[in-house]
Amino acid sequence: MGTSIFKGILASTMLSAAVLTAAPAAADGLKCEPGETYIMNVMVSGHPYWVPVYQGFKQAAAAFGCETIFSGTPDYDITKQIASFEQDMVKQPAGVLLHPMQSDPFIEPIDRAVDNGTQVVTFAADSPKSKRSAYITSDNLAEAKFAAEEIVKQVGDSAEYAVLENPGQSNHDLRVTALLDYMGEHYPNMKLVGRQATNQDSNAAYRATASILQANPNLAALWIPEAGSAEGAVAAVLEAEAKVLIMHADVTPTTLEHIKAGNIHMALNPNQGMQGFMGFMAVFLAAHSDVFDPFNDYKVSGYNPVQIPYVDNGFAVITKENADSFDLNAYMEGRDPS
Repeated sequence: MGTSIFKGILASTMLSAAVLTAAPAAADGLKCEPGETYIMNVMVSGHPYWVPVYQGFKQAAAAFGCETIFSGTPDYDITKQIASFEQDMVKQPAGVLLHPMQSDPFIEPIDRAVDNGTQVVTFAADSPKSKRSAYITSDNLAEAKFAAEEIVKQVGDSAEYAVLENPGQSNHDLRVTALLDYMGEHYPNMKLVGRQATNQDSNAAYRATASILQANPNLAALWIPEAGSAEGAVAAVLEAEAKVLIMHADVTPTTLEHIKAGNIHMALNPNQGMQGFMGFMAVFLAAHSDVFDPFNDYKVSGYNPVQIPYVDNGFAVITKENADSFDLNAYMEGRDPS
């Protein structure tokens, strides 16, 4: 175990091809003007997940002489994130790489930004009904299928399991609902005994997991769509001295230590650096779409010709054996975090 899973799809091939096709114009067209700025906006801005994403974003921007800003809100609050996005628009950036906490509330702000000349690309979570020009993410359905198969492999196909979730965030919703659907279709003897919303709050996850364990002493496995809730869940499992296989998506320094200690079975972690790198490339190309003249009706229809519905940035399987490769502190040595 421990191999990285990278699923190339047509959209990513097309994105690379767009860069190569435009290469003759690179000297004049594919570079930033002085002061041209791109912003990455997120919620829960202090979460370590964003650090490698922003590093990839900055690395791509540096190649084209562009400036970058990290932005967002420290809160898990859609209203505050939208407010931070609105504040970003005052800076008149060329583009924004956005992780929308919820999809529909961001439709109007995204559309207004695009209409005013700022290109928007979403990553990890989406706002598909908006005018965003691209979506960069890992394959949440593939993650859920992998998690389901691994759980069954470890605990058998007739065991009790539970999930924690964060309703309203598109990628987390998919990671949970897809696993439940897959279990129901392929392993009908697997019994779902708990499903509680924790909204990335480790304290809420601790309480929820303790409650599930008390009501279901035969609980065999727990699937969690992100790492913050996994931190609380593993604390509850250890306190109860229960034997529960824990799997989660994403990773934090805390859950990484639990993986090393054997308290968490494994994590499925999106390729964050590629997410940021490809996210920048997508929003940069959308902002410089004048170098691209495709064979379609964009001139009469009036839309930006650089439209990339979906790029899969891939995910890695983190286990005890390869955990050292995901040490964020080691990765950030000598790097500028700002």
